Amino acid sequence: MLSKKIAIIDYKMGNLHSVFNAFQYLKIPVEFTHEKEKILNCAGIVLPGVGAFGDAMKNLQYLGLVDLIKQEISSKKPYLGICLGLQLLFEQSEECRGKRGLNIFKGKVVRFRSKGIKVPHIGWNQLCLKKKSELFKGIQQGSYFYFVHSYYVAPEDKNIIATTTEYGEEFVSSISLDRVFGVQFHPEKSQDKGMEMIKNFARICLNTRRSVPAKL
Repeated sequence: MLSKKIAIIDYKMGNLHSVFNAFQYLKIPVEFTHEKEKILNCAGIVLPGVGAFGDAMKNLQYLGLVDLIKQEISSKKPYLGICLGLQLLFEQSEECRGKRGLNIFKGKVVRFRSKGIKVPHIGWNQLCLKKKSELFKGIQQGSYFYFVHSYYVAPEDKNIIATTTEYGEEFVSSISLDRVFGVQFHPEKSQDKGMEMIKNFARICLNTRRSVPAKL
């Protein structure tokens, strides 16, 4: 029997517990795991992470999770990538040339190049909503979210871009396609708007299973 829990994948990249704690604070059923059986049986997947692109792929490969994640995304299970978890959806990154990502989307991860800005980009910044997405239900145009990153995604397919943000240049700050979502910012550090986004993702997961908690 499938679990009603959402799996946060534990693959030793950054402070993953802050994301887990945000789900727990909202009383969303959640599992912090790298066990394949639990991931297979979950209602949705969250892949957070802070750190190097190459190290992240190495850890996922060591745990035998690369093919599993790709399989689950292909099966239309809801997926939310946060920060590094967004970047890993693409083919490759300038941070680690020659190392392949999950290759869910065509495109690469590039470093900020604009003059006169500090890198990494750290702090609060606004979202420009580019298309309708269930993930952003109730989130207003221009809402602020918290960022910490030196790289951002450059998708070949512009139709997957959900939001952009200005930081010396316009960059892609989130993507959305069917049940696959990725955000460059940290919803778990973004106060009320971030909590609303996490609840939106939980609703997507639990609606897919036709089992939405009354208080969510």
